[in-house]
Amino acid sequence: MGHAGGGRAFIGSFTSAGGRGIIATAVDGETGRLTETGVSDALADPSCLAIAIGPRGPLLYAVSEAQEGAVAAFDISGPSPRLVGSRVPVRGEGPTHLAFAAGHLVTANYGSGSVSVLPLGTTGEPCAATGVLQHEGTGPHPERQRGPHAHQVLPDPSGRWVLAVDLGTDRIRTCALDPGAGELTLHGETALRPGSGPRHLAFHPEGSHAYVLNELEPTLAVCRWHAETGVLEPLDDQPVVPPGVAGPVHPSEVVVSHDGRHLWTANRGPDSIAVLTLDETREKAELVTTVPCGGHWPRDLALDPTGRRLYAANERSGDVTWFDIDPDTGVPHRAGSLAAPAASCVVFA
Repeated sequence: MGHAGGGRAFIGSFTSAGGRGIIATAVDGETGRLTETGVSDALADPSCLAIAIGPRGPLLYAVSEAQEGAVAAFDISGPSPRLVGSRVPVRGEGPTHLAFAAGHLVTANYGSGSVSVLPLGTTGEPCAATGVLQHEGTGPHPERQRGPHAHQVLPDPSGRWVLAVDLGTDRIRTCALDPGAGELTLHGETALRPGSGPRHLAFHPEGSHAYVLNELEPTLAVCRWHAETGVLEPLDDQPVVPPGVAGPVHPSEVVVSHDGRHLWTANRGPDSIAVLTLDETREKAELVTTVPCGGHWPRDLALDPTGRRLYAANERSGDVTWFDIDPDTGVPHRAGSLAAPAASCVVFA
């Protein structure tokens, strides 16, 4: 099961594109190598995963990125994930992300452009959705922005707010979650540059800044985060690919280092990982270099719990590739890979 201190990792994949569902792996603590221990195909297209400690230990939660979106919980105490209870509809289409806030599960529903709230039962299983917040609006892109497309939802570091990143309307929505009613209330909106298509954001470990990765143009929006007032303040845009990169670029994921000095993005198209340095103000992000992602179409990036390794889920080449990170420069160096057809995400237990 891997060397001491290694732990476990879980890989989500698109079953509709030949993926096997959720792959459980053991992580070698010395090398970062992943070794498959089991698999579950109990849920269609489990493209995004998250782990939370429940009353009976850790549970893995997955979205089903289908027309009728759903979520499900899995027991991960054994070598293979085991479905707990049944799949629960999110009352939204094509959920692409999920997170935990105030004892609830929240999902970003890309297809319907909404965010759903599902309470968790006494054993940690998701219950029927109690609230759905529908986004409104459009953007200038003729195909991707005809309506709202919530792509990510996550709590802020203070735990007071829930942020939803909407690719279809070039907006970040800040919401308050009422744990009693299980409903989200819109608190405010931050407009980003029209046509940028924000996809995901990551907070700085200090909680004072956030970095929004745009999908429709390969840029990173550096923002100041005011937790007291729930206001996200855009400051600057920084390219995540060097000048002259041929062909379209569709960035997918942004990750900040544990020490807050570096930031990485996954860039589909050039199939690269960008390395950016953050200055002491946290407000200047500088592109240092890009390195090959180890495969084709990197949909997700994840740091291991130590912060010393970076894992890329390469959807179209069907693998998860891991990298050792140079602690001084932040540059990742390829160390190995595991076959995982239609891989979409990696999470660590």
